[in-house]
Amino acid sequence: MTRTGVRAVPDKSALKADCGACFGLCCVALPFAKSADFAVDKQAGRPCGNLLADFRCGIHTDLRERGFQGCTVFDCLGAGQKVSQETFGGRDWRRNPEVSGPMFRVFPVMRQLHELLWYLAEALEMPAAASVHPEIRGALDETDALTRGGPAEITAVDVPAVREKVNALLLRASEEARRKVPGRKRNHRGADLIGTRLKGADLRGANLRGAYLIAADLRKADLRDADLIGADLRDADLSGADLTGALFLTQAQLDSARGDAATRLPEALAAPARWTPPSA
Repeated sequence: MTRTGVRAVPDKSALKADCGACFGLCCVALPFAKSADFAVDKQAGRPCGNLLADFRCGIHTDLRERGFQGCTVFDCLGAGQKVSQETFGGRDWRRNPEVSGPMFRVFPVMRQLHELLWYLAEALEMPAAASVHPEIRGALDETDALTRGGPAEITAVDVPAVREKVNALLLRASEEARRKVPGRKRNHRGADLIGTRLKGADLRGANLRGAYLIAADLRKADLRDADLIGADLRDADLSGADLTGALFLTQAQLDSARGDAATRLPEALAAPARWTPPSA
């Protein structure tokens, strides 16, 4: 508890997926379409054919080879175990089919709320954004409270309204944090940079919020303190790039990109095992 009668806000350890405490919700509740990311079509609410009876994935170690690359870059940010163990008190949808519908409707909402909680917690770790921290703490408390309701309450949450309020605070935090970066900062917010050659580009402190960087060549680019919230980094080449201090960069974004042992990352994130050794 932070204050008497007030629930403590979740730290980042509560915003990490614990598949062992989840009832395979990402493999059931969410739909996906046959594409480069998924080998088959699947409707929302229908279990994936690879889901085992104990809620484990039957091809977990071979997902990419079997055409399920999209699964390897998905992160529920702890929403799965929250819904499974807290919202529904440990009742799984196989033995309690009456909870399946409500559970599958709650999960996508919870996933979005947990994403906002993660970003808010990240913003609180930015010393340069201290002036915004009181409002961010308030938004974090309010968002966390929304995740503690019952199934009907969570399903009824107006996520776009919550996201709009939170995004305004995150943008302010980003601006404060990037203000300390010397020189002119590039603004590529929401830009279509698919396949763009940005090798060695000076993107330090740049605004890349929501930018489409799919298959972009970012080798040896300077991305220090760049705002990467929502940026699409699928197949972007980050080999040798410097992402030290990158703002709002997630593990899922890195997992979708390419890189090597020379890629410099924020301390809290890890290079995917499949990344190659540094090129000559």
